[in-house]
Amino acid sequence: MKLKEFAKLLGAIGYPVSYNHFKNTPNNPAPEPPFIIYLEEDSNNFGADNKVWKQVGNYRIEVYSDEKDLDLEDQIEQLLDDNNIFYDTDELFIKQENLYQRMYFITLIK
Repeated sequence: MKLKEFAKLLGAIGYPVSYNHFKNTPNNPAPEPPFIIYLEEDSNNFGADNKVWKQVGNYRIEVYSDEKDLDLEDQIEQLLDDNNIFYDTDELFIKQENLYQRMYFITLIK
């Protein structure tokens, strides 16, 4: 699945979504939580003969919310399950921002 296709899937959930970050300007402020960020962490391509034969990208989805949002987490997990995308998770509370951050680690084969 290409990243563009995956971005459309995330957008279908109905929350603000952006790659890496939201631009925060006076005319276009960053959204209030909950919102979703996704970004590429690294790649683990398959190659031979000095050529990349299959692109494999490792991505992180970050969900930010003011309080633990089990419904949103269920929606994201259902989306990943429905599209046969394996995920691992992690979670933390960002004290300075007073936000919960739920992270999903996925791999997309392009």
